[in-house]
This record gives sequence, structure tokens and C-alpha cells, in this order.
Amino acid sequence: MAEALSGRRAQAARNDDAILAAAKAVFIAEPDAPIGEVARAAGVGISALYRRYASKEILLATLCLDGLRRFIAITEAAAEVSDPWESFVEFLRGIVDADVHSLTVHLAGRFTPTPEHRELAVRAGVLGDEILHRAQRSGAVRGDLESTDLPMIFEQLAAIRLGDDDQIRDLRRRYLDVHLAGLRSEAIAYGTLPGAAPTPADLGARWNRAT
Repeated sequence: MAEALSGRRAQAARNDDAILAAAKAVFIAEPDAPIGEVARAAGVGISALYRRYASKEILLATLCLDGLRRFIAITEAAAEVSDPWESFVEFLRGIVDADVHSLTVHLAGRFTPTPEHRELAVRAGVLGDEILHRAQRSGAVRGDLESTDLPMIFEQLAAIRLGDDDQIRDLRRRYLDVHLAGLRSEAIAYGTLPGAAPTPADLGARWNRAT
């Protein structure tokens, strides 16, 4: 009996992973897609999907929680790298490869964030700031870069959707390396950054539910 329950739990976990992966693909491609498209893409019945996610809003909210958790895990791993510049590079490359900011680009304002979203977002911000500021203190990263500049870089790269998955990955990595060259402290010889970085309030306002 214990084995049967374990098997059912394992299948439920596999179904959930498949649903979240399908939801990310479906809603990034078309945020207004019906939830039935996710069930078809995941290869599960619509009733199985609704047992886990009672509405599209709940599914979107869960998808974004998953993205925040991925961001935190990547950032925690990058923070373990001893060299400040390499830590910063691993952080940026990990986030770009995970494509978590496509969720921001396509899904911000489409559901009501919960306290858990806000708590995880604060945690993610603190961890990212620590990596950036350590690299700046070491002299590796230009000092006029603000922490709120980084989400803009991530979103610029997330907007690259040319070709198949392999080409998208390679292009994002290519242009991340262009960004990294401009983020080195030596790049400030070309002049300080013009204008002002967005404020945390600017970034947070996008998650307000559209009316």
C-alpha cells in the first residue's frame, strides 16, 4: 500500500512539473491562451489540471512563484563562488539561461501577487544586490551600475526569441557577453551611464493587477 501511495505521489509530482513547464511555454507564447491549452501541451486531462490549479490566475501565480524560487536557487549558488567577478558572471548567466524574466515580460499584471510572492521577491533582491555590491567593492564591476539596472538587462535578453530553442539560448548568451563587457569597471572609460536607473517602485508597479 505504501508503494502504491508513493507511486501516486510520484506521478502527481511528474504531472505538476509537466503542467508548470507547459504553462510557461504556453503563456509566454500567448498570455491570453486558455488554460485548456496548458492541459493539451502537458499531456494531462483538463480535470487533472483543475484538481491542481482551480483557475488560470492560480496557475499563473504558481508559475511565477516557481520562477522566483529558481532565481533564488541560482543566486545562492552563484554567491558561493569565491571570485567576485566570476560570482557575478555565474549569477547573470544562470538567470539568463533559466529564462525566469520571460515571466515578468509576459505575465506581470495578470494576477494578484500574494504575500509569498512579495517575500520571495525581497529575498531575491537582497541576494542579487549582495553579489553585485561585492563585485563592485572588488573593483570588477563599474560603480555606476544600480541593482535595478539588472532586471532591465535580464528582460532585454528574455525578449530574444529568434529561431529554435538552441538558437535562442545561444543568442542570449552571445548578447549577455556583450553586456558583461560593458559592465566591467574598465568600461567606465567610455563614460558614465546616462539617465537614471528605474526605481524599485517603477519595477514593482508592473505587477499591479491590470484593471
